[in-house]
Amino acid sequence: MRPRLSVFRSNKSIYAQVIDDQLRKTLVAGSEKDLKEDKNTKTSKTQRAKMVGLIIAKKALEKGIKAVRFDRRDYRYHGRVKALAQGAREGGLNF
Repeated sequence: MRPRLSVFRSNKSIYAQVIDDQLRKTLVAGSEKDLKEDKNTKTSKTQRAKMVGLIIAKKALEKGIKAVRFDRRDYRYHGRVKALAQGAREGGLNF
């Protein structure tokens, strides 16, 4: 069974974690707090969400996780949630 990439979106930030449901354990986690931002450059929430997707993909690939199930919860596949998924795919994860 594949681990699941779960997304949580608040008004200010977006969080993602790869969870193994059989072990009930978080394998990899990432959020906007992991980004190193320059205060002079402005990025949109959507751009930051895509960067979080790239970060989570990089961390997952380092742990040997190549394929996940995407769990968007009740969020529509639009905007920041879609950008995070696209970033994770570009980073090398398969859904």
